[in-house]
Amino acid sequence: MRLLDRLITRALRGPLDALVAEQVARQVQELKLDALYSYRWHGDRSRLRIPDTAVVNNALFNMSGGTITIGEYAFFGHDVSVLTGTHDINQFGHDRQLAFPRSGRDVVIGDGVWLASGVTVFGPVTIGEHAVVAGGSLVREDVEPYTVVAGRPAKVLKKLTPPTA
Repeated sequence: MRLLDRLITRALRGPLDALVAEQVARQVQELKLDALYSYRWHGDRSRLRIPDTAVVNNALFNMSGGTITIGEYAFFGHDVSVLTGTHDINQFGHDRQLAFPRSGRDVVIGDGVWLASGVTVFGPVTIGEHAVVAGGSLVREDVEPYTVVAGRPAKVLKKLTPPTA
C-alpha cells in the first residue's frame, strides 16, 4: 500500500499544489483589500469613538493614554496613526515599557477634518472642525478650525473661509 500511496501523492502533487497556491493567493488578495479599509487599535476599544459618517481607512489608533474622538464626516487617507500613548524616556528597559500615562492624552478630531495619507497625530491634541492636515504631517499641537497645516511638525499654511450660512 505504501507504493500506491507514493504514486497517488506524486500524481496529485502538482495539481494539489496549484489549487492550494491559488486559494492562498485569493485569501491574501482579500486580506489586502480588507486591510485598506479596516482600522486597527491598541488599548481599550471603548475609548475610541468613530461615528458612522467618518471614513478612517487603515488607520491605527492607540488609546493607551487617553480617548480618541472623531467628528462627523471626518475622513482619513491611508496609513494615518492617532496615538495617545507615550513612554517615560527617563526609565530604562522593562520599566520604560511599563511607564506610560493611562489618561490625559486625549485626541479630538473635529467634524469634517481631513487627515491625508501618512499623517501622525500625538495626543493630547484637538484638531478643529474642517481643518486639513497635509500628507505625511506630524501633529503635536492643537489645530484651529478651518486651518490647513503641513510638515513635521505641522505648521499653519493657510486659513480656510468657512461657508456662509
